[in-house]
Amino acid sequence: MGRLLILVVFVGLALLYVGPVTSYVAARGEAAERRSDVDALRQENRALRARRIALERGGALEVEARRLGMVRPTERAFVVENLPKGP
Repeated sequence: MGRLLILVVFVGLALLYVGPVTSYVAARGEAAERRSDVDALRQENRALRARRIALERGGALEVEARRLGMVRPTERAFVVENLPKGP
């Protein structure tokens, strides 16, 4: 009878640890996912900062604006239509 009682107590204690252990494992997995997200965002941030610096240098900003079809306020924009197709 004493051994059975000790076994029941140990099983009860083991069951009490199941909930916290599963929560710990889940939290640990979620923390790893968040670290991965943070690393990806840091890498994207570095790339965007490098692009900003590149656009601020020289005429890169003007080249990009021209590519988008922008003109300066003092310039006159023309739209040419119905051009013959090349060879």
